[in-house]
Amino acid sequence: MAKINRVLISLSDKTGAVEFAKGLSEFGVQFLSTGGTATILRNAGLNVMDVSEYTGFPEMLDGRVKTLHPKVHGGLLGLRGKPEHVETMKKFGIETIDMVVVNLYPFKQTIEKQDCTFEDAIENIDIGGPTMLRSASKNFQSVTVVIDPADYGKVLEEMRENGGEVSYKTNMELAYKVFKTTSEYDKMISDYLEKRI
Repeated sequence: MAKINRVLISLSDKTGAVEFAKGLSEFGVQFLSTGGTATILRNAGLNVMDVSEYTGFPEMLDGRVKTLHPKVHGGLLGLRGKPEHVETMKKFGIETIDMVVVNLYPFKQTIEKQDCTFEDAIENIDIGGPTMLRSASKNFQSVTVVIDPADYGKVLEEMRENGGEVSYKTNMELAYKVFKTTSEYDKMISDYLEKRI
């Protein structure tokens, strides 16, 4: 079982995000977030720390670099049961991140627009999102990763039944969904670029 104490939430599709976050707040979790997601959570009365405050680095390069930082990926990939990892994380001030709630830039919706330019398409290739999702999914024994709003209810229900924890089985199912989704996302991008070579 994975106990949820710290949640990183950064969403393009914010459907159900506030309700889910309010449900998570019942467990006293700390929220890390970025941009528009942080704003809607704050507006809903939730206490949120900006990822830039957590990492000590501002969002930069027109928002292209927000979450690509060792304090984020170390917090996702660090093995909780491995003393060397725990020691390294402590040394560098890396705290564990127990849940990632992320969905991807709307590449498909962007390229389907009649007036979509090549530049628009390229800017809607998500880099930080898939990277966080894959980091969290690789460490699914300890990290719950939610890419689909359809899973919000299931995750909350399980946490309520298990004192704020999510099971190995559920975490593995959610990790599978991430790798399936990101592989389809990458194929869509490669197909788009192939037509323009």
